[in-house]
Amino acid sequence: MTKILVADDELDLELLIKQKFRKQIRDEEYAFVFAVNGRDALEKLDQHKDIDLVLSDINMPEVDGLTLLVKINENSPLLKTIIISAYGDMENIRTAMNRGAFDFLTKPIDFTDLETTIRKSMQYISQARETLKAIRENNILRMYVDESVLQFMNRPEYQASLSQNEHIEASVSFIDICGFTAITEKASAEDVVHLLNKYFDVMVKEIIAQKGHVDKFIGDCVMAVFRGKHHLDRAVETAIAIRNNIDHLSMDSTIEGFTPRVSIGVNSGDLISGNIGSESLRRLDYTVIGDTVNTAQRLQSVAKPGQIIVSAACHELIKDSFKFEALGQVTLKNKVNPVEIFNVVE
Repeated sequence: MTKILVADDELDLELLIKQKFRKQIRDEEYAFVFAVNGRDALEKLDQHKDIDLVLSDINMPEVDGLTLLVKINENSPLLKTIIISAYGDMENIRTAMNRGAFDFLTKPIDFTDLETTIRKSMQYISQARETLKAIRENNILRMYVDESVLQFMNRPEYQASLSQNEHIEASVSFIDICGFTAITEKASAEDVVHLLNKYFDVMVKEIIAQKGHVDKFIGDCVMAVFRGKHHLDRAVETAIAIRNNIDHLSMDSTIEGFTPRVSIGVNSGDLISGNIGSESLRRLDYTVIGDTVNTAQRLQSVAKPGQIIVSAACHELIKDSFKFEALGQVTLKNKVNPVEIFNVVE
């Protein structure tokens, strides 16, 4: 649901908006909060932390719309404002846009145009939030990031969120390129890096396609995490797609005599998610740790080229969705008892 603050001293506007958007309000698509001027709007923003968008007039008593714009951009960089004013001259438009307005509409209000603008604004806001989420979860700072996102990252509440730790249910995959370390001794650095990046790109595309995220690159291995609904199914589907795609690259190697294959370990269960590292070095990774992660890595270590290995517990959860080959029991490092493992055939 999109929550919208409307700041306007024309009291009949509240009734008009409730009438025009009654279906969206009833369907809980939109929720509106109303303020009679800029000061009242700032108080409402303080009371309602989940406001997504602001619609504001320019000429209002106590605190006008242009001043409100400045305050919003200072306090809530991700919050966008659409100015709605009877004064549609270029000077007012330019001033509003220079102070951070996302768009400018004139009165009398064309409500069809207003809804289109609201949807456009929310699409932009959603993209900015997804970018912020990707930065936090993947620990990747994009080359081009919206300035409002960068400002938000420097705010105390964002910094505090980085120290939050939690238990989550998720699946972890370790995907290793078999035998790649050996070719680093006989191939040029340029060829090795080019080829490794090429294989990683194939893997990452499949991970993203299944809404997983890359936790880290470890040498010639990728660690991926899948959260949310059906996370284990999505992790295994990703592993199958990566295995098939890498196999198709076997004749495309720039290193003579090297045929790329992958060995994969997948495990699912309780993880600890948090910012791990050294604060004194200012090097922290937002990552996952725990026995589930360790077991996934050890399952990969016993996997042969072309195999996707899961434990008996994971096999039981998804045995109706995939075809498996039972491989018997193996001894994994730091495990007291042998572990029964299965290879995902298709």
